[in-house]
Amino acid sequence: MEIKRVVVTGLGALTPIGNNIEDFWNGLVNGVSGAAPITYFDATKFKTRFACELKNFDITQFFDRKEARKMDRFTQYAMVAADEAIVDSKLDLEKVDKDRVGVIWGAGIGGLETFQNEVLSYAEGDGTPRFNPFFIPKMIADIAPGQISIRYGFRGPNFATVSACASSSNAIIDALNYIRLGHADVMVSGGSEATITIAGIGGFNALQALSTRNDDPSTASRPFDKDRDGFVSGEGAGTLILEEYEHAKARGAKIYAEIVGGGLSADAYHITAPHPEGLGAINVMRNCLRDAGLKPEDVDAINMHGTSTPLGDIAETKAIIEVFGEHAYNININSTKSMTGHLLGAAGAVEAIASILAIKYGIVPPTINHFTDDDQIDSKLNFTFNKAQKRDVKVAMSNTFGFGGHNACVLFKKLD
Repeated sequence: MEIKRVVVTGLGALTPIGNNIEDFWNGLVNGVSGAAPITYFDATKFKTRFACELKNFDITQFFDRKEARKMDRFTQYAMVAADEAIVDSKLDLEKVDKDRVGVIWGAGIGGLETFQNEVLSYAEGDGTPRFNPFFIPKMIADIAPGQISIRYGFRGPNFATVSACASSSNAIIDALNYIRLGHADVMVSGGSEATITIAGIGGFNALQALSTRNDDPSTASRPFDKDRDGFVSGEGAGTLILEEYEHAKARGAKIYAEIVGGGLSADAYHITAPHPEGLGAINVMRNCLRDAGLKPEDVDAINMHGTSTPLGDIAETKAIIEVFGEHAYNININSTKSMTGHLLGAAGAVEAIASILAIKYGIVPPTINHFTDDDQIDSKLNFTFNKAQKRDVKVAMSNTFGFGGHNACVLFKKLD
């Protein structure tokens, strides 16, 4: 069977540092922090009282209020980012074969706010079961790709991937393979998440996973820094339009990059902690390189999972040194979570976009908020600390790892 080439022809982003691709990229290269005190609910009594919320976002600019109320925020975010990507791709919706356009979407949790509010409403009532008729379709994780397909009439493969923080990377890899194998010409893929809620912040606080640097939120997400104390919760969505290369070329599409490989693995170790030697991370990066037919020395940049957790940052760094050897010291590695916070199920898509734009513009965004070296992390590696660096990026890797030991890795390459 002929394995088809796949390229990226459209991008859309809705993030804590920019509500579209242009603003997101400007936020990244300028080292903007998206962290600030929580405004969505009263977080006064919470251990963590800040997060990376969207700024100046009004869903009624995109949907009328009645339609918006039928969607959880994670679906709203998906629809907005998907629309930007489809417009950016200049795909002719009147001419494209919609039977061969699909949607594969990632969400780690889905409609958490909807679930939370319906349960709170019932608990505060008189015991009479009064539930919103849209409760279930708003909550389920697969409703986002369903809603996107309904809006545009895309009748190709359609489903959701759920693998915690690796969810949207899994979605992108599945979309890549559906096109590679000839099952689709175009795939809308990415992820969204909206967990800055009472249940989300409370739950991650109970796990002791979040930073509690309430006195200085903007510097709280500090991957690889000695004084890091947990991740900062983020929200938003990212969308990639993946397209079979000949199909894209035939319509004269703008091509950002080629997506050349995807790798998957499991830690098989612990429900929340990474393997201490980074075994799953080692395997997933090697699997991705093998799938792409590339050598370690071909890679110029790695957008690390880099969550700013004490154990995770150490394990991933060890894994990179094991996989890339001496070449590791020639790679620009970074963590854009230092700016966006951790978008959970949307992280893979948003960080893949950052990797693609690094190829397009020849700039590697920084890892901000580095103040003190950690003696457990090799300081000779180039973490792109605090300031963006210009570099001709031909191959970029994006890593995502999720609770449950799920690992996904994607490789993008400048089109030959």
